[in-house]
Amino acid sequence: MKNVKYWLGLALTGLASHAFAQNETDALRYSRLQFGGPARTLGIGGANVALGADLGNLNSNPAGLGMFQRSEFSFTPGLGLGQTEAQPVGSGSRLTDNRNSFHIGSFGAVFTNRLADDDNSSDWRSGSFGVGFSRLNDFNTQYRYTNTVSEDRSFFERLRNPNLVGGTIDGIGGTYDDIANQYNKNDYYSLDGLAYGALLTGFYQKKKDKTQDSLSTIRRTGPILQNETVLSTGSQNQFDFAYGASYRNKLYVGASLGITTVRYNETRTFEEQEANDPTNTTPFLSLVRRDNLETRGSGFNLKVGAIYRFNDALRVGGSIQTPTFMRLTDNYSTSLDTRFTAAPQPGTPLSASVKLTPGEYTYSLTTPFRASGGAAVTIGKHGFLTGDVEYVNYNQARLGSDEETNNTYTFDVENNNVKALYGSAMNLRFGGEARLDIFRVRAGYARYGDPYKTNDFDRTQQYFTGGLGLRQGNFFIDVAGVYGLEKRYSQSYYLAKNAAPVISVDGSRFTTSVTVGTTF
Repeated sequence: MKNVKYWLGLALTGLASHAFAQNETDALRYSRLQFGGPARTLGIGGANVALGADLGNLNSNPAGLGMFQRSEFSFTPGLGLGQTEAQPVGSGSRLTDNRNSFHIGSFGAVFTNRLADDDNSSDWRSGSFGVGFSRLNDFNTQYRYTNTVSEDRSFFERLRNPNLVGGTIDGIGGTYDDIANQYNKNDYYSLDGLAYGALLTGFYQKKKDKTQDSLSTIRRTGPILQNETVLSTGSQNQFDFAYGASYRNKLYVGASLGITTVRYNETRTFEEQEANDPTNTTPFLSLVRRDNLETRGSGFNLKVGAIYRFNDALRVGGSIQTPTFMRLTDNYSTSLDTRFTAAPQPGTPLSASVKLTPGEYTYSLTTPFRASGGAAVTIGKHGFLTGDVEYVNYNQARLGSDEETNNTYTFDVENNNVKALYGSAMNLRFGGEARLDIFRVRAGYARYGDPYKTNDFDRTQQYFTGGLGLRQGNFFIDVAGVYGLEKRYSQSYYLAKNAAPVISVDGSRFTTSVTVGTTF
């Protein structure tokens, strides 16, 4: 557990003035993608780099478009059923929560122009242009936990020791004038300013030089009860424009342009309240901190790929995707509400409610490049087996300032944290399809490697997939189910020596998708 707390502490050093700062967490969130596409792709675990002739090739390997025999259109809605189990590591009860969502997983069309079999005018036998939409990340999840901690591990301890971050109060200044100005102007921009405005802290004079520069929380002792609910919604999607061509029906090449969009919302509601300790005589009853984040953005990437068909049974393929160059805008806010049984300071009320001045910040993010390879074996007219391997080096992600808004912050600390925290990972995908006349039966498995360099626990993601299909004339319908498992850890605040509680979150999501399409 020592490494767990070290890495979490490093990741939280950016959470200085508010709960949401642009940091290495954002870099990983938008770099670690899931596999998407129509139900056929989902049913075989996303393993279609070498398979070809599938709308999912738009964002996996555009060379697969060269294998289309006819033009095609399809539409894929989906339903996600998510469940989480959260528990403080080493203490507390295990609580279950659910979050479900309806979404559009994929839609698009491929327009194919193919020479007739008896037309020998060119070795380039066909070309296909495709345009489509795919859902690459599903952010819909919710977890909650409850915990009882000693005073020295509470959020109160964070407020009692503001110099934990950056050597000054939240790295902003920490002087009496700084905090007092926030209070007098009702213009809060730091967590410690909020604590002062919510009557949780106050300045007192040092005994020796009588200066007002020592900050302290109100008097309280004993254990404290914590509750938190974390809700996130949104998705990361991509529009692809691709072209693939067939050379002598042996070599297939393709390229695509991907336009990525991001919509992410997160709300954290953290509460501390007295744990009914009869030895505690504090006037404090409870505090509630609410943090809200809305991220919107877009970006682009390029991809090139090739597939070589050795014979009717075996084909191999590969693709390379450039980094995705993104521009993101965060809108964030934090509020703090407190209640007391008696006035915490002379002449003060029994409750207070303050909030940070809402902020907006625009920045850039460059995600890592991705390289994929795969092979597919066709078993006559009975079906196929296919497998992919994908390489991603997550420590290549980079945060940067936005030139259009003249932001000059360099993100050196955050990018150094990216290098220290993350490493390379291999993503594996396997699948197969059995053909029974007009019916199809599919199954697959995917394993997405842990992006962290080292740790005491494994953040590997696993996906178990299956599906059915029907082909009748120009019409087809496919159904797929994807069951995903993941494990993550989080903290709500930072304390010296990483004393803040660590929260373990086990998540699962079952996504069912239906693709309806036609060839023409």
